[in-house]
Amino acid sequence: MTRIVIIGGGPGGYEAALVASQLGAEVTIVDRDGLGGAAVLTDCVPSKTLIATAEVMTTFDSSYEELGIVVRDDVSGAAPADRFISVDLGKVNRRVKRLAVAQSHDITQSVTRAGVTVVRGHGRLEGGQALDGSRAVIVDLVDGGAEELRADVVLLATGTHPRELPDAKPDGERILTWTQVYNLEELPEELIVVGSGVTGAEFAGAYQALGSKVTLVSSRDRVLPGEDPDAATVLEDVFRRRGMNVMSRSRAESVRRVGDKVEVTLSDGRVITGSHCLMAVGSIPNSEGLGLEAASVKTSDSGHIKVDRVSRTSAPGVYAAGDVTGVLPLASVAAMQGRIAMYHALGDAVAPLNLKTVSSNVFTDPEIATVGYSAADVECGKMDAVCVKLPLRSNPRAKMQGIRDGFVKLFCRPGTGIVVGGVVVAPRASELIHPISLAVDLNLTVEQVANAFTVYPSVSGSIAEAARQLHVRKRSGQHN
Repeated sequence: MTRIVIIGGGPGGYEAALVASQLGAEVTIVDRDGLGGAAVLTDCVPSKTLIATAEVMTTFDSSYEELGIVVRDDVSGAAPADRFISVDLGKVNRRVKRLAVAQSHDITQSVTRAGVTVVRGHGRLEGGQALDGSRAVIVDLVDGGAEELRADVVLLATGTHPRELPDAKPDGERILTWTQVYNLEELPEELIVVGSGVTGAEFAGAYQALGSKVTLVSSRDRVLPGEDPDAATVLEDVFRRRGMNVMSRSRAESVRRVGDKVEVTLSDGRVITGSHCLMAVGSIPNSEGLGLEAASVKTSDSGHIKVDRVSRTSAPGVYAAGDVTGVLPLASVAAMQGRIAMYHALGDAVAPLNLKTVSSNVFTDPEIATVGYSAADVECGKMDAVCVKLPLRSNPRAKMQGIRDGFVKLFCRPGTGIVVGGVVVAPRASELIHPISLAVDLNLTVEQVANAFTVYPSVSGSIAEAARQLHVRKRSGQHN
């Protein structure tokens, strides 16, 4: 029986454990903080739970009048313009943490039922391979002491932690990382978010919807510099229209606490003052202290573990999965990397990781979902494709729901009409991207997408309509 030791219990680790156990291996997970990892305990599950509350607030605030909803305020003398719904952030955060712990417990039960052994502690590789090809994994146990595990295969899935600036050290009270915001009992009056990537944009939009006055500090020309430019423009316009102060081309040099306020000093000397500051300036791989050098596991200059498309590292019998590899920081990719590693290690059929079939989503309002080749790929010549973009304002269901912002964009190959990518900017775009993901994964043509029935009226009808328009445009290579 193959002995497998997995260091790290996040999506890359626990999904790999389930697969390996099903394939008959003897599996041990070494984890320190609780199964589910950052994705469940401090990142995806908590942030999306918080965003769920913000989403309800935004939807109601932005459309109740248009939809004919009358709200009668019981407070005598209240001005008509006064905000009549508010949020109890302490209650929201208690729910966030409760759901995270419950999800971690469910995952633990699932892997335990599958026959996986869970060891609480910090694991590290000890030297190279023995004569029989096995390796030693030393575990510094949470309760004290150490334990040695023998493994024929080791999977490293240790994730990342928030990056900190030297002159902006988080204190957990006023200067925060995204793992610390769930301890807040009261809504920040004036929140400064440093960093306009996915994490920064999601939290900036969420706290603005919850009622905070938000300033978003972006060192780039626009928010979400890594996303589709049209999508980022829509979101930034929405942010500004809703009252957010978006400061483009502004780099934060330092953040310091001054009493019950924080001061953010920019590289040009300007100083911004707020009640709280959220630092969202990237993440650092948890690759230190794993014994990588002694085991001949190579890392990049950034500290990420180098892997190939079947999750192998440079050391025989050692695989890696998830954010620690720097391949693509998504829970779905981590889980796939972990499963692929186990399929490969145990001699099962395996398909190498194909990032061009990965769908991703930014959980702002509106959401931004993408899959396949992008506008940047087409522009630089990486993919020859025809594109069409349909604004949602012409969609009948969107009109009924009071949706004014967003669009559907499709890319297909000229001549063949094979769908190679897509972007959806809309409420619940994360749900709407799936038919495009299927089309990209299965090499469907725009004719096949267009000929599939959609419900009328539905927002997904715009996907079929975009495919119909591409059916004509693909012949001439005409771009929209």
